[in-house]
Amino acid sequence: MNWQAARDAFAQGELLAYPTEAVFGLGCDPRNEAAVKKLLTLKQRPLNKGLILVAADYSQLVRFVADSKIPQDKRFTVFSSWPGHITLLLPAAPETPEWLTGGRPQIAVRVTAHEPTRQLCKALGSAIVSTSANLAGQPSLTSAAEVEAVFGDQLGWVMDAEIGRAGSPSKIIDPLTQEVFRA
Repeated sequence: MNWQAARDAFAQGELLAYPTEAVFGLGCDPRNEAAVKKLLTLKQRPLNKGLILVAADYSQLVRFVADSKIPQDKRFTVFSSWPGHITLLLPAAPETPEWLTGGRPQIAVRVTAHEPTRQLCKALGSAIVSTSANLAGQPSLTSAAEVEAVFGDQLGWVMDAEIGRAGSPSKIIDPLTQEVFRA
C-alpha cells in the first residue's frame, strides 16, 4: 500500500476513498475546512447534516470530543462499543467546527474494527472524515473501481481494498441517552 501517497493527498487537502465495514467511504482531513467543503460539494451533501469521523483508536478522536462531558457512569457503555461498527454521538469539544458537527452540540465518531480503514488512519496519524462514497440520494459504492468510475480525478487517493462484511452502514446512537439515529 502506498501510504506516502495517501499522506500527501491528505496533507494537501485532497479527498480520499477507502473501504469501510459496509461500503466505500470518502474522506479528508477533518481539520481542513476547505477539504471538508470540497467533500460536501462533491457529494451534494448539505452542511447541516454533519459528518462522521472514523479513527484507529479513541486517541485520534479525543481532540474533537468533549471527553470530560462523558459521565463516569456511561464511560464503559461508550467505550465498550469500540472498535466496532457503531458510530456514537458524543459531546463535541468547544473548538470542533460546525462544518463537522452540522451546528449540533455533538460529533459523530467511530473507532473502526475494519482493518484497512484502521491501517489508513494509523498511516495518516489522524481521524478522517467518513461519509459514504456516493452522490446524495444515490446507492453507495462498494469497490475502488466503482468509486474511480464515478468520481475519477476528483479524488487524490483511492485505497484498493475490500469492504467489510457488514450489510448496512454503521448504527448511529447517542450512548448517553440510548437514542438510535440510524439502526
